[in-house]
Amino acid sequence: MNDERINLGYVQETLLLPLWGRAVETMKDHPLLVDHIAAKIVKEIGYDFSTIEKNINPFVRAGWIARSLYFDKGIRKYLEKYPNGTVVNIGCGLDTTFERIDNGEVVWFDLDFPDVIEIRRKYIQETERRKFISESVFGNDWYSKIADKRNVALLMGGVIYYFKEEEIKWLFSELMRHFEAVELFFDYGSKKGIEISNRRVIEQGGMNKRAKIVWGTDNIYEMQHWDQRIKVLNNIPMYKEHKKNYPLGKRIGMTISDMLRLMSLCQVRITGGNVP
Repeated sequence: MNDERINLGYVQETLLLPLWGRAVETMKDHPLLVDHIAAKIVKEIGYDFSTIEKNINPFVRAGWIARSLYFDKGIRKYLEKYPNGTVVNIGCGLDTTFERIDNGEVVWFDLDFPDVIEIRRKYIQETERRKFISESVFGNDWYSKIADKRNVALLMGGVIYYFKEEEIKWLFSELMRHFEAVELFFDYGSKKGIEISNRRVIEQGGMNKRAKIVWGTDNIYEMQHWDQRIKVLNNIPMYKEHKKNYPLGKRIGMTISDMLRLMSLCQVRITGGNVP
């Protein structure tokens, strides 16, 4: 492990949770997802993962893998329609979706706070088609860096539930103002799911309690009432597509979670029309 300790804000530190989850999955005999970069970072980064290893339930870790697989599948399908489209990975952390889905044409941006991007540069390289943006998604400068205003996909893995509902509405209105059309891929929790996640992931994972997630909804389709330009394209329970790959005991737990819709995966299309 690198002796140099990392220095992250309390919310940014939560990026280490799914990073560790992908690294653990990669080391399995028959992994559902392979992320050698995550495995390398976990070995080298200056962070003690012992609390996470001890307290994070494999059930929770499976959710991070399901999310990554959902994003991979969704972005691949998106790039089938728009091979040279643009993808912005919002709150990218140390995510490596690009490495798994790069089609040789996509224009990719990884966006996160400056302290995260600083660490990211140590392990992941920018390229001609893959750039980093050191900025909050609530800033205004990042929009000008996106040349394509028509064919844009946004990833928001483990992000949207840190925002208050009024902040999400404001962000969506900004997306309408700056883009002709965007498709968002994100995970979200029900109100009960958010309560459970704060207890079983944030607190038990050793994260700062101020990093608690705040937004959840029991009906994602309510978003469509915010504005007629918001359309939910896909919405599935977290474990729906992959619980068959786990032993019976875990499948039962995943089935209960899915029946209660504690955590879900979603694709939303937002159209603008105000772009010059």
